[in-house]
Amino acid sequence: MTKYAAIREVRILQRFFIIWLGQFVSLVGSGLTSFAIDLWVYQQTGSVTQYALIALFNIVPPILVSPVAGAFVDRLDRRWTMILSDSGSGLATLFIALLFFSGRLQFWSICVAISVISVCNVFHNLAFTTAITVFVPKKHLGRASGIVQIGESLVELFIPALAGILVVTIHMQGILFIDFLTYFLSLGILLIVKFPKPKTTPTKAIEGYQGIGWLKNDVIYSWNYIRAYPGLLGLLLYLAASNFIIGSISILVIPMLLTFVSSATAGSILSIGGIGTLVGSLIMGVWGGPQRRVYGILGYGILLGVCIFLAGLRPSVILITVAIFGGLLCFPLIAGCSQALLLSKVAPNVQGRVFALQQIIASSSLPLAYLFVGPLVDYVFEPLLVSGGPLADSVGRIIGVGAGRGIGLLFIVLGILQILVTISSYLYRPLQLIDQQTTVEP
Repeated sequence: MTKYAAIREVRILQRFFIIWLGQFVSLVGSGLTSFAIDLWVYQQTGSVTQYALIALFNIVPPILVSPVAGAFVDRLDRRWTMILSDSGSGLATLFIALLFFSGRLQFWSICVAISVISVCNVFHNLAFTTAITVFVPKKHLGRASGIVQIGESLVELFIPALAGILVVTIHMQGILFIDFLTYFLSLGILLIVKFPKPKTTPTKAIEGYQGIGWLKNDVIYSWNYIRAYPGLLGLLLYLAASNFIIGSISILVIPMLLTFVSSATAGSILSIGGIGTLVGSLIMGVWGGPQRRVYGILGYGILLGVCIFLAGLRPSVILITVAIFGGLLCFPLIAGCSQALLLSKVAPNVQGRVFALQQIIASSSLPLAYLFVGPLVDYVFEPLLVSGGPLADSVGRIIGVGAGRGIGLLFIVLGILQILVTISSYLYRPLQLIDQQTTVEP
């Protein structure tokens, strides 16, 4: 590499860090507002159902709009896509603020605003993710993905505590003001910093679809693009299966903890788990992941399954804390390796469409987990391990009997399932060899 090329690479990386910093600050503001709104809804309604619906309005609109977002991101300037998305989110937040200050904020208006913000976030996140390849050389993609994970981990770790303090001290109006400041900072950086132009990679699949703007054809194209590479399809199916398991665990962990510890202790356990996420993100940011990234994905997938298994083994604070810490440490490492792998293997000019389909596959498994795991616990697993239940004198002698032990058994089953899914994926040879494929050219 010449001295001029090295200097140019450093400058481009500096621009990436500046943009990432702006996005991180905006993420903090959005996280504060989201927490404050959730709290306001629960305090005003006292309804767990309405509280849960807020999460639903965060999940369903992105699933529906992802194909459109992917098609637009591939065709439009990614910098301006991020600018317009941030502007849309800011206007939705302004809508909430105006209704709040006028005393007319209602549940339906929050649902509308949350839906708009979640849709804007789909466009924004796809544009930002696919823009990484124009800023970061392939050899640094793992580290860049780790840096992105660090920002998300910091928000998950500190936002609940910080928002809880700010709600009491500066109230909802102060949090909304902070959110607006972060939007303006993010927009200012995006307006100032220029994006390098992405390289166009001509491929057979792309040539056959040049100029096609119909959504149906874009979705078909994305699916054919993925299907043409069994290793890539195998990776996405593995991530979808893991997300189903992770989604189930996320619903069950607090109910299981509250059967034998106080809410304060449960919060402390989850906070320590959040530190695990931060540690995993820091490791990914510094290390960048193994050279064979698929080994990182599957290796930490095995470790995740072991941690899930251990979390259900006994109602022990120490054991469950260690298991949650280890499991959450795996999340950013798996996500960072998979993101770096996808960024390096999918042609830049079709990443929006392909990544949108990948997000649909991954996100669609979460509502399924939410739908099935509750009845599965209430009507199958918990009755198995009550005193005098069918498994009380067998499995119950090992993992215990009583409230929450059925959830523990389901943890064990899900942990074993995660391990088996990971081993099966490793035995799928096209997935084993995906790192050796230098480019994806269908």
